Amino acid sequence: MTEAPESAGPRVPHAPGTPCWVSLMTRSADAAEEFYGVLFGWEFRPGPLGRPVRASLGGREVAVIGQRPPDAGLSAAWTPYLASDDVDLTAERVRLSGGTVAVGPLDAGENGRVAIAADPSGAVFGFCAAWTHPAPPRGGGPGLPAWNELRTVSAVRVTTFYARVFGYEAEPPSAPDHITLRSGGRPVVALRGMGQALPRALGAHWLPHFEVTDTDATVQQVLEFGGRLLEAAHDTPYGRVATVADPQGARFGVVRKVGTVPRPRG
Repeated sequence: MTEAPESAGPRVPHAPGTPCWVSLMTRSADAAEEFYGVLFGWEFRPGPLGRPVRASLGGREVAVIGQRPPDAGLSAAWTPYLASDDVDLTAERVRLSGGTVAVGPLDAGENGRVAIAADPSGAVFGFCAAWTHPAPPRGGGPGLPAWNELRTVSAVRVTTFYARVFGYEAEPPSAPDHITLRSGGRPVVALRGMGQALPRALGAHWLPHFEVTDTDATVQQVLEFGGRLLEAAHDTPYGRVATVADPQGARFGVVRKVGTVPRPRG
């Protein structure tokens, strides 16, 4: 992770467990920059050593994109980072609650202290100091992270883990084995149990969603740029949602929030 640009915006404390950052590790960062630059209008700023790079939109930091070693044998994937008041204590809670800390905790310059872990189902996530990343614009906007959802075999089984680690409160299930977790009095992440429908080769994973002005048009762009459609666009109480993969296989969701006017199609 690299130093933040000066135009990143004010830094304020995030409530523990609030998504505050998202990163992409991929086989070709150059190809990823081209894809997401066209799809979302992101601009990129290289770090001191060239990689990883910061993605920004309208002067606001959006994500970081890094490149895996060619022989790593790992697929491209997005990883959310959750805010922590004490990264070392959170790491200990992860271990005591049945998870695994894979990287860190370690210091990352102005980005503060960070770590990467996996929950008991194997889903990978990161966590970092609550002060280290800029406050997202109120109300979000197209091209910005909008939501994070855990896809796992059983949401009920991992709810206790995340509640112990981050102090979440669970809302009553909105659908069978679909649980929303709250932090600081507001909903921040969702856990979706998929049972046997969860792809076995993929396993449990976090899925970031990015806001768009037209879900169907964005899906069409993804396909035109060499990506794949994984879950067709459909309406939900929160907006029109679809799940896609970029040309290198990294999965993410796109959502037109309720009340957003779709962009006209040419």
